[in-house]
Amino acid sequence: MTLRSVGILGTGKYVPDRVLTNADLEKMVDTNDEWIVSRTGMKERRIAAPDQATSDLAFHAAQAALRSAGITAEQLDLIIVATITPDMAFPSTACILQDRLGAKKAAAFDLSAACSGFIYGLATANNFIATGMYEYVLVIGADCLSRITDYTDRNTCVLFGDGAGAAVLGAVPEGRGFRSFELGADGSGGELLNLKGGGSRMPASIESVEGRNHYIYMAGSEVFKFAVRIMGNAAEEALKKAGMTKEDINLLIPHQANNRIIQASLSRLNLPEEKCMINLPKYANTSAASIPLALAEAAEEGRMREGDCVVLVGFGGGLTWGASVIIW
Repeated sequence: MTLRSVGILGTGKYVPDRVLTNADLEKMVDTNDEWIVSRTGMKERRIAAPDQATSDLAFHAAQAALRSAGITAEQLDLIIVATITPDMAFPSTACILQDRLGAKKAAAFDLSAACSGFIYGLATANNFIATGMYEYVLVIGADCLSRITDYTDRNTCVLFGDGAGAAVLGAVPEGRGFRSFELGADGSGGELLNLKGGGSRMPASIESVEGRNHYIYMAGSEVFKFAVRIMGNAAEEALKKAGMTKEDINLLIPHQANNRIIQASLSRLNLPEEKCMINLPKYANTSAASIPLALAEAAEEGRMREGDCVVLVGFGGGLTWGASVIIW
């Protein structure tokens, strides 16, 4: 079988209107702007309205991506939504979105790989299209982290925001599109970053609510050390698989988790900051939405030219990681 070349035909993004600044957080917990900026690089984040769920954010990003790609929802064969904050346990957020978009022939499912979810979704979509099974796949990273953030915990509440990013994938000319993927997981690190409540292990109860088990838990220093190591490793492995080197990178689009992690990745890859897409100060960590939001903004700003080597890389709960090399 001859595999087709697969690439990104269009991108889109959406963030809620409400802005939560560091000054706002100073009134909620014992923190301050200097502390937050020096340790994370974050200045503000977007917060979904009370009547907005993950599918609502995903819907707007999806519409923008479809417009960018020049195709209709009816042409989609598959919708993948990467999220850790689905509207509900089931039906999937992807099915809710499929109905709202009117993508009547599209299969649909959610994918859970935390902040690595969008890259996992791209790899999945790539294989469906490369083999000829599908023509067009919509991949969305969307999360409403404000719904699972403990705003009494000064160590985590400053880190997270809400948003969605989307990409339409399809066949592209040979020599363009995805060159490689590097995906990985280490389940032994699951206790470092998780949300314990609400699943079959710990169903919602008075005790689980009182124990604050329905909020994100993160062992910050351990996750930081893991991230610094794995971001560079994953990017280098993806480049090796693509037959390329770090000198070939035109633009790095990393998961926007922490500016110190991003700077460590740049140092590892010997890249100047101007070759990196950073929107962390505006949106903070939006989990699965982080990379596609940055990708869509990079496209809007003309940061990628035809033939450029673009590297996506991220890590997340699981623990998981992923990287991809794209010839734009």
